[in-house]
Amino acid sequence: MAAAIAVPCSSRSFKLTRMPLGQKPMSHFPSLVRKFDPLVRYRRMPPSLTVCFVAGDHKQVEPTQGVAGDGPGISSEGEDDVIKISTSNSVVEEKMKRKKKEKFTYLVAAIMSTFGITSMAVMAVYYRFSWQMEGGEIPYVEMFGTFALSVGAAVGMEYWARWAHEALWHASLWHMHESHHKPREGPFELNDVFAIINAVPAIALLNYGFFHKGIIPGLCFGAGLGITVFGMAYMFVHDGLVHKRFQVGPIANVPYLRKVAAAHQLHHTEKFNGVPYGLFLGPKELEEVGGMDELEKEIQRRIKLSKK
Repeated sequence: MAAAIAVPCSSRSFKLTRMPLGQKPMSHFPSLVRKFDPLVRYRRMPPSLTVCFVAGDHKQVEPTQGVAGDGPGISSEGEDDVIKISTSNSVVEEKMKRKKKEKFTYLVAAIMSTFGITSMAVMAVYYRFSWQMEGGEIPYVEMFGTFALSVGAAVGMEYWARWAHEALWHASLWHMHESHHKPREGPFELNDVFAIINAVPAIALLNYGFFHKGIIPGLCFGAGLGITVFGMAYMFVHDGLVHKRFQVGPIANVPYLRKVAAAHQLHHTEKFNGVPYGLFLGPKELEEVGGMDELEKEIQRRIKLSKK
C-alpha cells in the first residue's frame, strides 16, 4: 500500500542580514533560520516553497476479474458458484412444483374413480335386489351367494395379486412392472396398466350379474363387486399410503395398515429376495422368512418421517 503526504507551504519573504557570531537572532526570524544561523549568508529566499513528503511502498493493486461495473468485482469462480446455486434452486423449485401437480392430478383421479365406482356399485346392488324382490319373494340364496362371493373375491384377489406379482410381473412382464421400481416421471407409470387389466373382468362380471336373474348371475355380480372393492382398497393403501402418490388422511394412522405399508416398502428394497409379493398379507409373508425385525425397523422409520 502506498501512502503520500503533501504539505503546501505558503509563500513568505525574508530579509536576511549578516549578524556577528554569538548574537541572538531576532524573534521574528523563523525557527529554521535560527537553527542553522551559522550557515546563513547573503542570499534571498525564493518567493515560494512547496515541500512534498512521500512515504511507504508502492504496490500495484490488480483489479479483481469478474463482472464489470461500478461496485466490487466478482471473480470468475465466484460467478460460476452463484450461477450453479441459482440453477440448482430453480431446478429444485421446478421439481417440487411438478411433484405437487402430479400428486394433485392423481388425487383427482383417485377421488373421481372412488366416488364413481362406489356410487355405481351401491346403486347396482340396490336396484338389483329391488328388481329381484318385485314379486314379493326375497331370494335369500341368491343374496347370500352375492355377499359371499363379494368377500371371497376380495380375499382371493390378494392371493391372485401375490402370485401374479411374483410369477408374472417380476418375470415375463417385468418390462412393464419395472416402471414401478424406478423413480416415476409424471403422475402415471406403465405399471398402472395392470389396474386397468384387473378392472376389465370386474366390469364384465358386474354387467352380466346386473342384467340377469338367478343364482349364477348373482354369484358373478358378487365376484365383480369383490374385485372392485379390492381394487379401491389397493389403490388407497398401495398408491396412497405406501408410495404417497396422494394424501390418504387418517388411514395412515391405522396400525395394521402402517405395518402393511412398511412390509411393501421392504419389497422394494429386495432384502428378502422380493418378499413380500402380496400387499395386505405382506406382514405374514415376512414373518415366514424371518423378517420381523426389519419390518419393525421400517415401521419406526416411517413413523419418524411422518412426524417430520
